[in-house]
Amino acid sequence: QVQLVESGGGLVQPGGSLRLSCVASGRTFSRYAMGWFRQAPGKEREFVASITWSGDRTDYADSVKGRFTISRDNAKNTVYLQMNSLKPEDTAIYYCAAIFRLYGTSRGEEYDYWGQGTQVTVSS
Repeated sequence: QVQLVESGGGLVQPGGSLRLSCVASGRTFSRYAMGWFRQAPGKEREFVASITWSGDRTDYADSVKGRFTISRDNAKNTVYLQMNSLKPEDTAIYYCAAIFRLYGTSRGEEYDYWGQGTQVTVSS
């Protein structure tokens, strides 16, 4: 069993930055690939980024490529999402998710565990 707790969301102006964190319980964190997803009001959940369990490969949605960076610290059981050059369309609840395998995926239904989400609002 893995529990995920996100933090770091908030209100930021367009062009600003935020760093989200997701802390995982359990001693097998390093055997889980991790993903970030988001869901805006009235929209379906969408993939944002994923990272392998070793951190040597990352994947991003086209909409965030070049602006967001996913990383992880297995010693701290934590995955991060650095978000720069934020836009109003990035406003959403952001969720981290864990999948018990080497590679992440953009398919949310394949993930084993989910956090409760953290709200990100980009507005002037």
